[in-house]
Amino acid sequence: MATAKAARSRGTPVKENGAKLEEGLTVFKSDKFDADAYVQSKCTLNEKEIRQLCSYLLDLKKASAEEMRRSVYANYAAFIKTSKEISDLEGELLSIRNLLSTQATLIHGLADGVHIESSSTNVPEDSTENVLSDFEDREPSDLERWSVEFPDLLDVLLAERRIDEALAALDEGEHVVAESKETKALSTILLASLQTAITDRRNKLADQLAESACQPSTRGSELRSAISALKKLGDGPRAHTLLLNAHFQRYRYNKQTLRPSSTSYGGAYTAALSQLVFSAIALAASDSLAIFGKEPAYTSELVMWATKQVEAFALLVKRHALSSSAAAGGLRAAAECVQIALGHCSLLEARGLALCPTLLKLFRPSVEQALEANLKRIEESTAALAAADDWVLTYPPTATRQSGRLLSASVGNTTAFQHRLTSSAHRFNLMVQDFFEDVGPLLSMQLGGQTLEGLFQVFNSYVNMLIKALPGSMEDEANFEDSGNKIVRLAETEAQQIALLANASLLADELLPRAAMKLSPLSQSHYKDDFQRRPTDRQNRHPEQREWRRRLVSSVDRLKDTFCRQHALDLIFTEEGDSHLTADMYINMDGNADEIDWFPSLLFQVFCLQN
Repeated sequence: MATAKAARSRGTPVKENGAKLEEGLTVFKSDKFDADAYVQSKCTLNEKEIRQLCSYLLDLKKASAEEMRRSVYANYAAFIKTSKEISDLEGELLSIRNLLSTQATLIHGLADGVHIESSSTNVPEDSTENVLSDFEDREPSDLERWSVEFPDLLDVLLAERRIDEALAALDEGEHVVAESKETKALSTILLASLQTAITDRRNKLADQLAESACQPSTRGSELRSAISALKKLGDGPRAHTLLLNAHFQRYRYNKQTLRPSSTSYGGAYTAALSQLVFSAIALAASDSLAIFGKEPAYTSELVMWATKQVEAFALLVKRHALSSSAAAGGLRAAAECVQIALGHCSLLEARGLALCPTLLKLFRPSVEQALEANLKRIEESTAALAAADDWVLTYPPTATRQSGRLLSASVGNTTAFQHRLTSSAHRFNLMVQDFFEDVGPLLSMQLGGQTLEGLFQVFNSYVNMLIKALPGSMEDEANFEDSGNKIVRLAETEAQQIALLANASLLADELLPRAAMKLSPLSQSHYKDDFQRRPTDRQNRHPEQREWRRRLVSSVDRLKDTFCRQHALDLIFTEEGDSHLTADMYINMDGNADEIDWFPSLLFQVFCLQN
């Protein structure tokens, strides 16, 4: 509060002095202002007046700074606009200077011609007549005749589109002009006329080549010849841009025949479109390298153009193939589309175009959406089966997967890898196996950690349902997250409760870790040789999966804790609430430590008999 008051008290003089800013500055703006006299007049002030003067000057300084800040903010837009206009004006001045330089060159050329004519007029009549008669009698030189006929030759070559001959003729003309300037073999007028003719025909040939490159019918060697000729004319940037545009126009023309529909297969559309776009990029890269080499300016333009085409391709694939698959949880379809695109894109790396990271970045949101939808489907399907599960351990009903793909075990070893689970656990394991088969090809998108985390959440939700199936856990139902209002059939008998433990333990210790090994590139390349090893041995090579397995086991421990706590209470206490353990039991125990009793304890015998 005190600070606010102090701020207001300080702000009031600033406003008052700000209003008197112009009045305070009039003294300093006067033409008759004498700084020395002003200082001398203030030397007679006492201490209090000096402090007031200092305070006044400080307030005046603050007001001036505030006024300057407002002026800058108020005129900032005008300042930016003026800066742009100045830049444009500088460009126009540069153009004017170039035009003036060209005009000065022409004027000097005309002056030289006028000087020659004036020199001839100063010659006496006898000399003039002699010169004229000599000129009339003298035959023009071969070079003079060539310079007169040369423009017509260029016109014929351009009309007949004899590009190579026209380029050679232009080079010859440039060489003749350079020699004539040194040897003075041609008059100034003929030399200027020859230079003008060469420049005009060069520009005409460049326009002709550019028009030819833009034609849809120009392709292959014809296109490369036109672009190469345009580059030889000294217009390399324009030639490279026309080359890229020609390949883009060809790709767009071919794409018109590709019509996506809601009933078409997304992978087929992705494959067709991917082949078109990456073939166009590959051809453009080959032509650019063959004609322009590895010059940084042209390479940079090629990379930017290719990146733009990849972004447009990714947008089309997401719109017509990935969006519907991702929304429906079709992870396999989404993965196939991504793999097809990456397969074609990776072929460009041999040409120096590493566009896969760009493609992965564009596809990642859609794949993540499909991943989440797939995990949600597994959770909901398992919950629906758990509601009707009779909690009886059985072998898998079939050796084939839902998708028609065979299980990992061979026919001869099928029984070695089949485990007894209840129906909901079999279904859960089957969907997880399918899930990892689908997500395996997406390792290049670095989705392994996100996949393991999502699957852990699904498994944890399933364990919560198993805990909820224990009769004694109904009163603790509020402590379990993710259980919601899901209905679970109770495991009333002890055999059914043991089946709950078998489900969770076997999934966490064997089946899920074995399936998760498909996320490892090493295990994918050596999967057949590595499959016979124990899952724990394989897990030791992957810290991330080892930590994930530890979390699975800790989730199972919650189920074991609930189960053991319930049965321990049943063994310790009777149905009437009395305890089976009495003081007489401990008093009557044999205290002879020398004799070893190999028979199980009474408590363990009762537990085994009940199960």
